[in-house]
Amino acid sequence: QVQLVESGGGLVHTGGSLTLSCRASGRTFSAYTMAWFRQAPGKERDFVAIISRSGAYTHYADSVSGRFTISRENAENTVFLQMNSLKPEDTAVYYCAADAQPYTMIIDRLQVTDFSSWGQGTQVTVSS
Repeated sequence: QVQLVESGGGLVHTGGSLTLSCRASGRTFSAYTMAWFRQAPGKERDFVAIISRSGAYTHYADSVSGRFTISRENAENTVFLQMNSLKPEDTAVYYCAADAQPYTMIIDRLQVTDFSSWGQGTQVTVSS
């Protein structure tokens, strides 16, 4: 497994932007498909975005498509989530996730159980 540490969360007004980072350690970062999930109070943990090992392929939840961008820098063992045009409904704890399965095996499911490594989460709060 790989160890993951998220950062970059905070409080922002509606329409604002934030960039989350997730730094990995312990194994070869480029061997992992990476994703972001989020969990609002009292709700399940939901998929947000996924990126393939090379960074060539990405996919987003409908609720964030066009506003969020996932990217990775394998040389820095880091995956990013650029969040623009934030809305109050984006308020949640955001989690970074990793798995050694290739993107093609996960893309049709995108479940929490598809990922073997998780960070501790970072809080994002969007005020109206």
